[in-house]
Amino acid sequence: MKIQIFQVDAFANEIFKGNPAAVCPLESWLPDEAMQNIAFENNLSETAFFVKNGNVFEIRWFTPSIEVDLCGHATLATAHVLFNHLDYKGDIIFLKSKSGDLRVRKDDNLLWLDFPSGFHERINIPEKLQEAIPAQPLEAGAARDYLMVVYESEEVIQNMQPDFTRLKELPYHAIIVTAKGNKVDFVSRMFAPAISIDEDPVTGSAHTVLTPYWSQKLKKVNLSARQISSRGGELHCKMSGDRVEIGGQAITFLTGEIRI
Repeated sequence: MKIQIFQVDAFANEIFKGNPAAVCPLESWLPDEAMQNIAFENNLSETAFFVKNGNVFEIRWFTPSIEVDLCGHATLATAHVLFNHLDYKGDIIFLKSKSGDLRVRKDDNLLWLDFPSGFHERINIPEKLQEAIPAQPLEAGAARDYLMVVYESEEVIQNMQPDFTRLKELPYHAIIVTAKGNKVDFVSRMFAPAISIDEDPVTGSAHTVLTPYWSQKLKKVNLSARQISSRGGELHCKMSGDRVEIGGQAITFLTGEIRI
């Protein structure tokens, strides 16, 4: 069997920036084991698979070790592939996922994800957190399988050197660290060693949690964000009721074929 594969740098306008994701269009679903093996072989933070079903695209995402319910950058990459490589004619792509109905719309040079908001519940700061990240947090919140932790400044976020072994001991798939930005509204980094991703370069789904928090904190509907990993990525964020819109660019790095 031959399967098309695309590798796209999401939330970037030049290659080697943003977050790379693999995208595999399918005629019908493969066995879960096969998709997990492909994601493991790709060894990227996520591989997206999609199947067209009428006017909707069913989409699933796999890390090298597990399937996840929501992934922003691989959805952005999927939309980029549909618009730029697979001759999709509309301006809005409708998707169905384990997290519900999603949309991606094209607006000039940006692709806008329309995702359910991940409002957080404020919690006590876990004791084990400071064993893994010695910096002093201001507050913490939990949303879905994320732990979001707020710090004093962008410099604190930039200088973090987490102990990933200790981070694995926390009962969350991922830890988002964030602070008010110097040149953007807020900055963040995202660590997920529990699902085989020590640091994710740019995480769209994390911004479904970050955007509601910073929108309320800064009293703004439209926000600018940057994930300050080594690759880095720019995001445009907007609160829209109980939804979050996340805008970004993408660029193709690789096109090819898988044989299984």
